[in-house]
Order: sequence, then structure tokens, then C-alpha cells
Amino acid sequence: MQRILITGAHGFIGKHLAKHLASLGHHVSGLGHGIWPSSEASMWGVADWTNGDVHTANLRALQARNEPDLVFHLAGGSTVGAAIANPREDFFRTVASTVELLEWMRQDLPRARLIAVSSAAIYGAGTLGPISECAAGVPYSPYGHHKRMMEMLCRSYGDSYGLDFRVARLFSVYGPELKKQLLWDMCTRLAAGESPLTLGGTGQEIRDWTHIRDVVAALALIAQNDAPVQADQTFNIGTGTGVPVHEIAQLLIDAWYGNNSGRSGPTPLRFSGQSRAGDPFSLVADPQRLMALGHAWQTPLATGISGYVDWFRHATAR
Repeated sequence: MQRILITGAHGFIGKHLAKHLASLGHHVSGLGHGIWPSSEASMWGVADWTNGDVHTANLRALQARNEPDLVFHLAGGSTVGAAIANPREDFFRTVASTVELLEWMRQDLPRARLIAVSSAAIYGAGTLGPISECAAGVPYSPYGHHKRMMEMLCRSYGDSYGLDFRVARLFSVYGPELKKQLLWDMCTRLAAGESPLTLGGTGQEIRDWTHIRDVVAALALIAQNDAPVQADQTFNIGTGTGVPVHEIAQLLIDAWYGNNSGRSGPTPLRFSGQSRAGDPFSLVADPQRLMALGHAWQTPLATGISGYVDWFRHATAR
């Protein structure tokens, strides 16, 4: 059994990761924002929850109760749009929180391992086809720049102080409990009976969609990789398959009506042709390093989208 700390454990990915790690027999502590009664936190595998910022006082209080062997750092900004609207807040949520965490680990946990969860947004625009971890990062938004800074800070502490760390770059993660972005927005509008359904962009934009069950399994696998820290200790978490947004949207519409035979129609789908600021045209992973560790993707896209629709209906019917 390992003692594990997850920053940002109350978020979409954090909750699923905590539940997965707890199912493997580990003791999981969580730090982040939100009032989370122990009865609810424990349902997600979090045995010890602290509602607060990532700073030394909270980290040392957690350490006094259960000193971690392993830290997953998920706290930080979570969307490109929010970072563009308020770059200063995104900087403090992503970059400043990472400095606090690294200083605590340098001083108090020099032998613990860190898994820093980053984003494909660091690759920026102008990429076509699968992107390797060696590709030059040219971020396209404040969100991507701040994730890049977070990675560079980890590298600095690794080089200067011997911090044992890994970086995991996530692509388009989806699944139950995701209450933002394309799938949530579409389900909300379909539930309201909106027709036709007009989405932003052209519909040709390409993304690498990764189900949350596969993502947390990949994160756990990366954490157990004992190879010496080198430049190649950065891992893309993506399937390697790019899917145009219009195909994702149509899969969801098909699942919506297929799972709800009492509704009429399928809803006509249209695109505005206007892309959002900060959104690259294509982001697809080259997952060779992850696959070399033995990871295999288990959730087909159509199955995952259908499951999301089922979850949405159940969640919004309460």
C-alpha cells in the first residue's frame, strides 16, 4: 500500500483517479477546493480531504496525518476559455500552486515521487497527425503557456534537487462527472429541446478523445514506472486516433435518441464556422511511450459517448 496525495482531488479527473487508486488498496489524501463531507469523499476513495489552497501550511498539515510516498498534482486551471478570460487567476492556480508544492517536496519529501498532470495544450497550433513528446511546445493560449511553465518548474527541481517526477500530458478527457465542455453543453441543450443544434467551429477540428477510466489507469501505470528521470519521462495520454468534432457530436446525438426512444427526431447539427480563441485545429497524441509501459486502451469511443449520455440523464434527473 502506498500513501498518496492528490491535489485537485475534488475535480473531474481527481475524483476518478482517487477512486481507482483506492480500489488498488492505496491510502488517498486529497487537497483542493470545495466542501466535501467525509461520507461523500470516501465514496470516491478519499480518506482524508482538506478544503484549501496548495500552500505549505495545508501540505504540512496533511503530511503530519499521512506522509505521502507519491503525489499527483492535478490542481490548476482547467479550461482554455477561463484562462483567456482571466490569465492572472490561471497563472496563480497553475504556476504558483506548483511552486508551493515543489518547495514543500524539496524541503519535506525529498524521496517522494511526483506525477505532474499537464495538457496537450502545450503543443499549440500548427500540428497535424500524432504529436510525440519530443515535439517543440508552442502554446497557443495562456492556459497552454502556464502548463508549460508548470512542466519547466518540475524539470528545474528535478535537475537541481533530484526530484523524482513524471509529466503526463492529457488530451481530450471525457466521461461521467464531466460537467463542462462539448459533451455537457450538447446534452444540456438537447435536454432543453434545442433544434437545430449549432456548435462553434467548423466541425472539422480534430481531437484525441480519451475515456476517464483509461486515463486514470494510465496515470497509475506511469506512477509505477521506475526508470531513471530523463527527458523522456514525459508521457502523452491519448489514444493516437484523431476524430473530427462533427463525428463526436453525431455520435452523441445518435446515442441521445438511441437511448431515449420516446423522443422524436434526430436534431439537425450545424456549425458556426467561428473557432474559439486559443483552440488549435488538431491535437492527437503519439502514445508510444505509454504503450511501451504496457498500457492498452479499453473503452471504445461509441461506448464511452453512450455511457456519458446515460450518466447525464441519471445525474440531471435527481
